Amino acid sequence: QVQLVESGGGLVPAGGSLRLSCVASGSVFGINAMGWYRQAPGKVRELVAAIDSSGSTNYVDSVKGRFTVSSDNAKNTVYLQMNSLKPEDTAVYYCAADPESSTIYSLYGMDYWGKGTLVTVSS
Repeated sequence: QVQLVESGGGLVPAGGSLRLSCVASGSVFGINAMGWYRQAPGKVRELVAAIDSSGSTNYVDSVKGRFTVSSDNAKNTVYLQMNSLKPEDTAVYYCAADPESSTIYSLYGMDYWGKGTLVTVSS
């Protein structure tokens, strides 16, 4: 099993920045993909950004050029740097992880999930 703990959410004005962090623990040796999903009220969960063990990344179109996903394998940590935030970025952001690297392109999610951290962008 893999445990994921997110941090870094909060309230930020439009145009501001936040950095989310997610630390993985447990059976992390088998993890080859980590990423961030979000779910806004009344909307379906969507993949925001993901990265595999080789460093390949994938982003949803709405965040390209504004968000950057990165990882520190030595610390079993994945980050999401969010710049130029918009009110429509408001959501609960979930960290996810999976043994399969191809899941960075998956619309259906990954095997392991954190509990989420709330990001609120005020207009």
